[in-house]
Amino acid sequence: MAGQRAEQAGGYRERNSTADRALDILLLFEDARLTVGGQEVADHLGVARSTAYRYLQSLVSSGLIEEHRPAGYRLGPRVFELARLARKGLGLSEIARPVMRELADRVGEAVLLTRRTGATVVCLEREETDRPVRLSYERGHVLPVNAGASAMVLLAWAPDAEIDEILLHSGLPKFTGATVTDAGVLRERLAAIRERGTAVSRGELDADVLGVAAPIRNADGEVVAAVSVAALSHRVPDERVPRVVAAVEQAGTEITEKLGVIDA
Repeated sequence: MAGQRAEQAGGYRERNSTADRALDILLLFEDARLTVGGQEVADHLGVARSTAYRYLQSLVSSGLIEEHRPAGYRLGPRVFELARLARKGLGLSEIARPVMRELADRVGEAVLLTRRTGATVVCLEREETDRPVRLSYERGHVLPVNAGASAMVLLAWAPDAEIDEILLHSGLPKFTGATVTDAGVLRERLAAIRERGTAVSRGELDADVLGVAAPIRNADGEVVAAVSVAALSHRVPDERVPRVVAAVEQAGTEITEKLGVIDA
């Protein structure tokens, strides 16, 4: 432990600005760690607890974190405001949500809006139905790029060099027996999706979930997001899939057209 702290401290001598350390504290928060303590922060930064406390108080004063007794500190209201502004800045959520609502009502299943960031997929929005499904695809969640219809659509139109980079550094992790883990098979599938214009998956990320996704393009024709339906697989038998595909494809086209008007 002492050697680890020394190594961390050595690393932080190269990144020792207040901004760097504040960012590192904020990045400590995740699903499994909703609160952090002063000693935990000190250990992570490789500094004395009194020093860590000064950084924490600076973040508290800015509203980025707040004290949450007795556990320590949690994310503050300013973070949520920044997240709202980030989504609003995209313009995409406001355009997509009415269309997503119509799609959810039409097919009776959950509808997601996702975009790709490097080797991950982020769920931006989710519209539920009157029969909600317990899915891991909540708003703000980060998903893998090689599993599920949304991921396949978002990757299908990526530049070849970018796909090569993802395969080289991130690999193709396996989540279920249906997950695509072979690079050659993945490339063939991406080509088929580009030709067909939509993606369908069964049980690739969650064993009992079916996904149907279509691309959303900006005014330049670039794929910037995906709209998809996520449903329990048994609720969408094979004979129903074409109707769902048509509905999702129509939604993708409608969002694309509306986004084009905003971008113009």
